[in-house]
Amino acid sequence: MRILFVGDVVGSLGRKMVAEYLPRLKQRYRPQVTIVNGENAAAGRGITEKIYKKLLQDGADVVTLGNHAWDNRDIFNFIDTAPKMVRPANFPVASTPGQGIVYVKVNQVELAVINLQGRTFMTAIDDPFEKISELVAEAKERTPLIFIDFHAETTSEKQAMGWYLDGQVSAVVGTHTHVQTSDARILPGGTAYLTDVGMTGPYDGILGMQREAVIGKFQTALPHRFEVVEEGRGLVSYCVIELDDQTGQAKSITPGLINADHPWRD
Repeated sequence: MRILFVGDVVGSLGRKMVAEYLPRLKQRYRPQVTIVNGENAAAGRGITEKIYKKLLQDGADVVTLGNHAWDNRDIFNFIDTAPKMVRPANFPVASTPGQGIVYVKVNQVELAVINLQGRTFMTAIDDPFEKISELVAEAKERTPLIFIDFHAETTSEKQAMGWYLDGQVSAVVGTHTHVQTSDARILPGGTAYLTDVGMTGPYDGILGMQREAVIGKFQTALPHRFEVVEEGRGLVSYCVIELDDQTGQAKSITPGLINADHPWRD
């Protein structure tokens, strides 16, 4: 199985880049499953039903979320009827709508897609390590093919999750920090790992936000209102993962960028 994973879609420029390049990426790589992280897709914070459906229309099979999942109130109106959306599984189960795991069937095999959220420098929700042990056991009753989008702040927590799950899941790919890392590898137990796949959106902002406000906050330590860059040059960050259908182990993981310095070439 081949998986295409596109990193955090930020704002209208991110959505524009998905619409323009996701069909091209799918034509080039021919993935069986395409996953898109959409938690910043609505003006940088949250997602709406309209945006969710548009991401599916553009070619996503699954939309994952993260810590901004609840920032747009529209999500509470549709998440329970969005079968291809997965939110962090380690939010408290009794009080949180939506699902933390989704299965995608491709011919005779299934891929389990799980979303988790870290706790270091983030909201202190349930333990992602304890929760993932429970979900991996559940998933393995159905399939050896298990993909994890780990939405976390620190590289150390992401690396810890990768090593913790090595040999148990097919891939652990990080999101949230919006800058693609250069550490893509296959861990010794056969798990594909990448600390952060990066973002899809404004190329000339700071993590997708207008530069002046971010710089001003560092200069003054005072609150500044961050606004998403809505115009200008765009960026697509992604990775392609090849899995063995029988064992669930990863054969390869290849990150990719599309931007002004790494232009698309047909």
